Amino acid sequence: MKRRDFLKGAAAFGSITLLPSSVWALAKNGKLRTAHIGVGGMGNADLGSIASHPQVEVTALCDVDSVRLAAAKKLHPNAKTFSDYRVLFDKMRDAIDAVIVSTPDHTHAPASMLAMQMGKPVYCQKPLTHHVSEARAMRKYAEDNKLITQMGIQCHSSDMYLKAALLIKAGIIGKVNTVRAWSPKNWGYDGPAPTGSDPVPSTLDWNLWLGTSPERPYKDKIYHPGNWRKLLDYGCGTLGDMGVHIFDTPYTALELDVPRTIKTKCRKPTGFGHPEHNVVEYEFPGTKYTTESLKWVWYDGPGAPKRHRDLKLPNKEKLPEQGAMFIGEKGNLLLPHWDYPKLIVNGKYEPIDFPDIPKADHYHQFVDACLGKDECSAPFTYAARLTESILLGVIANRFPNQMLHWDIASAKFVEAEANQLLDFKYRKF
Repeated sequence: MKRRDFLKGAAAFGSITLLPSSVWALAKNGKLRTAHIGVGGMGNADLGSIASHPQVEVTALCDVDSVRLAAAKKLHPNAKTFSDYRVLFDKMRDAIDAVIVSTPDHTHAPASMLAMQMGKPVYCQKPLTHHVSEARAMRKYAEDNKLITQMGIQCHSSDMYLKAALLIKAGIIGKVNTVRAWSPKNWGYDGPAPTGSDPVPSTLDWNLWLGTSPERPYKDKIYHPGNWRKLLDYGCGTLGDMGVHIFDTPYTALELDVPRTIKTKCRKPTGFGHPEHNVVEYEFPGTKYTTESLKWVWYDGPGAPKRHRDLKLPNKEKLPEQGAMFIGEKGNLLLPHWDYPKLIVNGKYEPIDFPDIPKADHYHQFVDACLGKDECSAPFTYAARLTESILLGVIANRFPNQMLHWDIASAKFVEAEANQLLDFKYRKF
């Protein structure tokens, strides 16, 4: 079932009339009525953060795991509960104002697109999509229909990251030629695919968990909960998880688009799991904040990053566990993950006169945008381009040591075999 066919199938929900964003300010009883798809793990955190806004009324909850759904129901006893987001949309379309999608990556686009086709604002967790074609489709639909959207990349709104971006734009280290980013997390799996099957727990709807992905037998502790990030059919590895966060600030600060070339060093593909160790090298076209072109190197897996002269710190200090280093004409800027940047000039730390920036709540920003009182800082217009760049690196992991060339206009690789991974057939479920 091709993606375009899945989207056409949404017509089963009836004709759609898109409403201007100001209508959300007129939600019944002055509240924004929210529907939450995926309420365990990160979904539980999203639910709590969205619900903490005083003008939110949690109206619907959806999860394929009845234990997690029951836990969320205890927190919001007046909310209707569902295991299938399609049924939720069918029964609640006139009772909800906005949708929050916090599922595994492979369900981000299917659920978000159906919500947008009902004219609903959507908050979708990162990475925005599982495939490049989905990212482009979601961006186009959101833009064409002027929908309020936000990707769940909370650090994007933090003052520490916003300050780092402003410093780079102000030329604190001159034009940037290289960014090196890293995370030692291991959302990879180098072992073989499991054999056999285990009984599906009575609390889990396995068919709905698989959703549009290929059908396969259930195996305990392999897919749900948690381990799906490691596997090709459901997640995007460490690069798709932490890479989105750590790439975000350099991507914003340097005003990048998508890369021209991508090359990865990793183990040979197994067809089941993402590699446990990756070094991904991108080349981006230059911008006014970079040299003629920009080199971007990503390291992940235990022990990351590898030693490099660009990553030496004053006083022989250790690198932060996760973060990025901007290499510029006049010095370097170290940006630890969830911390303030540090300026390094001639091998020494230099004081920074930080700009004054008010703190923002990424979740509340989305709610306020729906209520006509704010604008989203990570709409799908931006999120889709960042996600596309990340996903191109994920694809390159399937072609280790081979340079891939990306054409932004046609949205295709020069290397035909890599184009097969830009899209896939949706399963009917």
